[in-house]
Amino acid sequence: MNATTLLHGGCAALYAALTVLIFTQARLSRTGTLLAGACIVTAGWAAAAAMASHAPFGLIAGILDLLRPAAWCVFILHLYRRAVKSGRQRGQAFMMMGMVAVLVASVMLLLGRVSPGGAVSLWSIWVVGRLGFAVCNVLLIENLYLNTPEDARWHINLPCVALGALSVYDIALSGDTLLFRQISPALYDGRALATAIVAPLLAIAAARNKPDWDVNIHVSRTAVFHSATLVVSGIFLLGLVAAGEAFRYIGADWGGVAEVSLIFAGIVTIAVLLTSRSARSHLRILLVDHFFSHRYDYRREWMRCIATLSAPDAYVALHTRVIRALAEIADSPGGVLFLRERDEAAFQWVGSWNMPAAVAPVMDDHPLIAAFRDGDWIVETAPVVPDLSGAWLAVPLNHGGHLTGFVLVAPPRAAFKLDREVFDLLRIVGRQVATYVAEQRATEVLLQTRQLHEYGKRFAFVAHDIKNVSSQLSLLLSNAETHLENPEFQRDMLATIRASVQKIGALIKRLQAPESQISQAVIMPGQRLEAIVANCRRLRGAAVELEQDGRTAGVAMAPPAFDAVVTHLLDNAIEAMREAQAGEPVRIALRHEARRALIDIADNGPGMTPEFIRDELFRPFRTSKPDGSGIGAFQARELLREAGGDLLVTSRPGGGTTMRLLLPLVEAPAPQAATATA
Repeated sequence: MNATTLLHGGCAALYAALTVLIFTQARLSRTGTLLAGACIVTAGWAAAAAMASHAPFGLIAGILDLLRPAAWCVFILHLYRRAVKSGRQRGQAFMMMGMVAVLVASVMLLLGRVSPGGAVSLWSIWVVGRLGFAVCNVLLIENLYLNTPEDARWHINLPCVALGALSVYDIALSGDTLLFRQISPALYDGRALATAIVAPLLAIAAARNKPDWDVNIHVSRTAVFHSATLVVSGIFLLGLVAAGEAFRYIGADWGGVAEVSLIFAGIVTIAVLLTSRSARSHLRILLVDHFFSHRYDYRREWMRCIATLSAPDAYVALHTRVIRALAEIADSPGGVLFLRERDEAAFQWVGSWNMPAAVAPVMDDHPLIAAFRDGDWIVETAPVVPDLSGAWLAVPLNHGGHLTGFVLVAPPRAAFKLDREVFDLLRIVGRQVATYVAEQRATEVLLQTRQLHEYGKRFAFVAHDIKNVSSQLSLLLSNAETHLENPEFQRDMLATIRASVQKIGALIKRLQAPESQISQAVIMPGQRLEAIVANCRRLRGAAVELEQDGRTAGVAMAPPAFDAVVTHLLDNAIEAMREAQAGEPVRIALRHEARRALIDIADNGPGMTPEFIRDELFRPFRTSKPDGSGIGAFQARELLREAGGDLLVTSRPGGGTTMRLLLPLVEAPAPQAATATA
């Protein structure tokens, strides 16, 4: 028993068993009947091919070899027809299949013209007909698979893979047969093995889809484009076959050269089609004009526009995204963006995509601006403004009835007729793009305003601290008139001036550096409170008492910020005591809890009402003092909150005020004395 008989016999047995499996189903639908019929034809072909050496099985095998792809084509066409309910969509698929049939007939006529006697042989009809059925099968399988939703492809992926693989194998076998005018024994026997390999896939598919197949699909523009690409590939393949046959007729020695050269030419042509957007654009325009009443798939265009505009700034610049969102609608490879603010007199160049930069601005009185008709009109630039070289269309960006800019679009890759549908879609996307640009600019303005606000807040804090330094120096000058001859006073005066200069330098540095660059440090609040109280007693002669609980723990806060908070609150307490003419000292108490340090600064001054604390105390630039700035309490609370703490106020009219500073504790640093600055 030779290999041909063994392989085809085994294939026949497999498909006979598959037929029995299908017929044993409890309920046999029309789909199951067609599947069983295709399996019977396949089993008959394989059995006849196994006995082809005995007459008349050779002729029967040839006939069934042509009926086998036809039977599978009927089965696939049935799946396609039951899934596609639209008669128009069915007509498109039938039209493509008709194109394949016309091509097959043309190749047959060409073979008849180049063959001796000018007649088409049965052998040519058999080979070319099998090739035509194979191309139609791949065409239908592609439409069936690509347009099935991903969650429903589970039903049809196995038969698509199985029948698609068999069809591709038939195309290769038919092409080789036409080129060499004989059947390759290896490819012929291998087809039986390939047919047997896909039998389990068909069996699993039949088991998956019982009692009946139910797949809902639709034919999209992308599918038609892919199908047309497949048809073009089939045309090219049939052309290769015809050219090879012509070369063979001219001379026997040309067959091998023709095969190599035509295969190389085919590879180059397919590479060009895959890499050239212009070639695909020409093909797409041809299909749209002949197969669709609407040029655009609006859902797809809208999703593409959103995806283009929402690309991260780190990868694609804003001007590139805006230009591409409009240019790709017109199949254009480039464009230029012009924008202006409301108070600007001209539209300025913002960016380009695959086009040179525009140096000159576009003024309000330019003819193009008038042609926009208040931002509602798409302008073909050539007849209106021929000086805009390289531009094809001008698309206005209309936001809220105001023309914020426009995009100049380069000519398309493949020319097409401009109509109302193109203009309407460009106008709609232009409005969306204008809204997106306006939001981006508003975001930039908000960020700039926030930065200016942060800088203004830091400037107000620094100005308030400079005012405190100025008050200390003024007090020093007033005391100098009385105690200038005292050596101890002279030493204190030099130390105070040196500390004031250091503080002013630190304040200027803080004003110049962003908040994120201001360094934090772990300080010991007890040590810094002792230094601040000593400095206050020396300079102001105020009575201040400091109480500590004896524990040591650090807090994370910049030393100048801690000193500024305590100094300001202590000064307010001293002024409140003097205003009330109370003889008691200001009391500062430091105690430690489990996770935070509490610093109370208490006075017996006139106190504050709850309404004043709620509405006025922490509001910037609100003050009841003639020479006050209204920023001190707000600054103190902000500095504490930046360090992770807070400021609480307890007060009542006539009962004094207690300012409580809350600061989270951190691990204490290595023991070393922190230097206090006055």
